[in-house]
Amino acid sequence: MSTAAPNPNLNDGALILAIRSGNQDAMAELYDRYSSVVYAVAMRVLGDTGAAEDVLQEVFMQLWRNPRAFDAGRGSLAPWLAVITRNRAVDVLRKRRPQTEINDTLISIEPDLAADADRGKAVDKVRGVLKDMPAAQRNAIEMAYFEGYSHTEISEKTGEPLGTIKTRIRSGLMLLRKAVEPKP
Repeated sequence: MSTAAPNPNLNDGALILAIRSGNQDAMAELYDRYSSVVYAVAMRVLGDTGAAEDVLQEVFMQLWRNPRAFDAGRGSLAPWLAVITRNRAVDVLRKRRPQTEINDTLISIEPDLAADADRGKAVDKVRGVLKDMPAAQRNAIEMAYFEGYSHTEISEKTGEPLGTIKTRIRSGLMLLRKAVEPKP
């Protein structure tokens, strides 16, 4: 295996080619560039430092064993690593055993009609407030909370300034809170 030091100015594609040749220094360079991104994605999904570190190691071991899995023609390395990390972290979540045994779980079979009625009233209030909001404000809230876009992504998609998007969402949320908070 070659251990010739890679040039830190090399792009990701060149480093992947070097890894295909067995260059450990190229792998170290990619690890230094992207380990924080991979770890952050794993932590966000798993919420556990030990499990996130395991996923970090698995992702880079996968890249070392099979560098041909990355196709530079289909996109950049950072997003590809983020997707691989997310998928691996979700797999870890699925394999986790439940935190409590089924026998230890208390299941209430009596319907709580009062709570159901309260929830129904709250939902109706929220729908009413959303319906009465200006369209731009309602769209910003829907994109953020129902479609999962960040404020920056909403700004880019709508062409509106980021500050405007943040203000619309914040003021809309304040209206929604006021509608569902119990009156003193």
